[in-house]
Amino acid sequence: MTAFTVWKFDGPDGADRAASILQRAASEGLIKILDHAVVSWPVGASRPNTRHGHEETMRGTGWGAFWGLLVGALFLVPVVGGVAGAAIGAISKATEGTGITKEQLQTIRTEVTEGTSALFVVTDEGDLDRVGERFHGMHSKLVATNLTGAERAVLLETFGGGR
Repeated sequence: MTAFTVWKFDGPDGADRAASILQRAASEGLIKILDHAVVSWPVGASRPNTRHGHEETMRGTGWGAFWGLLVGALFLVPVVGGVAGAAIGAISKATEGTGITKEQLQTIRTEVTEGTSALFVVTDEGDLDRVGERFHGMHSKLVATNLTGAERAVLLETFGGGR
């Protein structure tokens, strides 16, 4: 099953470390990463840095456009009343088919702040137990997913991202 998840990390380098761990797990056949993006917001920076993973060349352009739209609307639009609300509204319309809600987009925007980072990842198929072992102690929090409540509970139990 294809899953979209967003994991927040306490430091600006946490998402990069998690992406490396996930890519190693993928190279060992433990999970299939369709694509990912890392958002890192260093302390003192006016806005976050973004890096797109380009896992699948065939779908890369589509995912690149998606990540650009998502990250741009969430983090690069000024946080000024109606402007921020309009950006969230526009992006929620564009992402409604993915199972990502307006509320989740608002949560991502408020959770990922200066001094933190986030890993946005789309995965398919995986040995969650074996992959999850690699993430213990990463100080992450699951902030958004398109999974059902039961699937989300399994993910949180496995990866320990429910704080």
